Amino acid sequence: MGVVVDPGVPAEIAGMLRANAPLLSRIRSGWVPPATVPSEPRRRNSSGLALLAATPVVIALMAVLLESPAAPVGFVLLGGFVFVVLVKIASINELPQVERPHERVVYEQARWYDGRYLLPEQFDEEARLVLGRAQRAIGAVLRSHVNAEGLLDGARNAVLLPEQEWEIARLLAKLSALRGEHRELLARGIAPEVAAVIEPLERALVNSESAVVARVEALERYAGHVAEAERAYHARGQIEELRARLPRYEELLAESGADALAVPEIERLAEDADELEQVLRRSVSSAHEAFRYLEG
Repeated sequence: MGVVVDPGVPAEIAGMLRANAPLLSRIRSGWVPPATVPSEPRRRNSSGLALLAATPVVIALMAVLLESPAAPVGFVLLGGFVFVVLVKIASINELPQVERPHERVVYEQARWYDGRYLLPEQFDEEARLVLGRAQRAIGAVLRSHVNAEGLLDGARNAVLLPEQEWEIARLLAKLSALRGEHRELLARGIAPEVAAVIEPLERALVNSESAVVARVEALERYAGHVAEAERAYHARGQIEELRARLPRYEELLAESGADALAVPEIERLAEDADELEQVLRRSVSSAHEAFRYLEG
C-alpha cells in the first residue's frame, strides 16, 4: 500500500505526496531539508577584469583614431567596445539563481497538508489487510467498463468512493495507534485492579474494528454487483457480435444446401441477447441499491 490522501487535497499535490512516501516518512520523523541549494562561490571573470583594466588604453587609442581621417571607423569601434564593456560588467555583477530543492517543496506541502495524508507505517498489519480490501473493491468499480459507459453513476462513484477510502483509512490509522498503545500497556503487565478497566477498552477496539470492517464489506458487496454487471456487459457484447455475423452463417448454410441442418443454438442468439440484457439491467439495479446503502 502507498500514501492515502484526503480527496479534498488538490490533485497535483496529492500526486506529489503519493510519489514521495519515503521522503514523507523522513519528514514525519523530524528531518528538515535545506531551504536552498548551496551555491559555489562566484569566480571572478578574468577576461572581464582584463577588459576593464585595458579600457583607458583603448580609449586613448580611439581618441587618436578619431582625430585621423578614419574617424567614422573610430566611432564604430568605440561604440562596439563600450557595448562589450557594459555586457562584461553585467555578467560580473550577476547574482546566481536561488534554487529550491525538490525535498524542500515536498516538505512545505507536507507541512501545509499535515493530517490530510496517511503513511503506510501508520497502519498495523490487521489494518493494512482491511484497507487493502477496501482499495481493491473501489478500484474494481472505478476501472469497470459499466462505470465508464455510464451504466452506473460515474460522477457519484468518482466522489463517494475516494471519500469512503479516506474515511476508512483514517479510522484504521487511529485504530492502529490505539492498538499499538494498548499492546505496549499489556506488555508492561497489568495490575489486577486495572484489569476491570482494560476489558471495556478492548471491547471498544473490537467494536470499532467491526464497524470499519462492515463498511469495507459494504464496498465489497457493491463491487460484487458491479462485477456481475461487468460479466453480463461483456457477454452481451459478444452475443451482439455473433448476431451481426448470423446472416453470413445463414447464407453459407443456404448456399451449401445445409440450411435444414442449421444448429438450433444459432437461432437462439437473439433470445440469449435478450436474456443477457435483462441480467445486465438487474445487475446494474442491484449495484445502484448497494450504492445507496453506502451513501447511508
